[in-house]
Amino acid sequence: MKMVAPWTRFYSNSCCLCCHVRTGTILLGVWYLIINAVVLLILLSALADPDQYHFSGSELGGDFEFMDDANMCIAIAISLLMILICAMATYGAYKQHAAWIIPFFCYQIFDFALNTLVAITVLVYPNSIQEYIRQLPPNFPYRDDIMSVNPTCLVLIILLFISLILAFKGYLISCVWNCYRYINGRNSSDVLVYVTSNDTTVLLPPYDDATAVTGTAKEPPPPYVSA
Repeated sequence: MKMVAPWTRFYSNSCCLCCHVRTGTILLGVWYLIINAVVLLILLSALADPDQYHFSGSELGGDFEFMDDANMCIAIAISLLMILICAMATYGAYKQHAAWIIPFFCYQIFDFALNTLVAITVLVYPNSIQEYIRQLPPNFPYRDDIMSVNPTCLVLIILLFISLILAFKGYLISCVWNCYRYINGRNSSDVLVYVTSNDTTVLLPPYDDATAVTGTAKEPPPPYVSA
């Protein structure tokens, strides 16, 4: 019979590049932390110097306002919140605190749900893509080339692209979830599991619990007396 820990039977501890899920979660948290820090710097620079990100109507083919102060403050607050969430996930995976990973996992689920809604919208309302492209400025890069593509082919290409993104995001979600279960299992008390040949498991209770159930404990041997 083979004895294994319970957290090694129901999920994998490895992710991409054959690294551990804990290492992958740390790298993922650092990556998201860098991206959100860059976005925050861009937003702060745009708030400090609005003329730097001002686009005239002649450049965009119409009246367009990049972002007002209220929306800019909301975007900065969201970036700060994301930096906090990513820092918590990185710290939780590094210090093996499972509860610190939950906010980042919830963000991943929310992001996956939004992308799923986008895919459903494209599938249910395929003409919305053409309408959105028509609303783009005339000098938008590759606007005419995209408009010349067959609408059905364009919908299929976008759905394929979104499907690949969803598959990748789902894989990252599984890595973070496996890291959470791994840390949660490591922090809990170790329980041995006997795995028999017919794949049935038998949990072994701790020694104190076993003696409490039987009501008797093994007495120590008598002391040695020399002749």
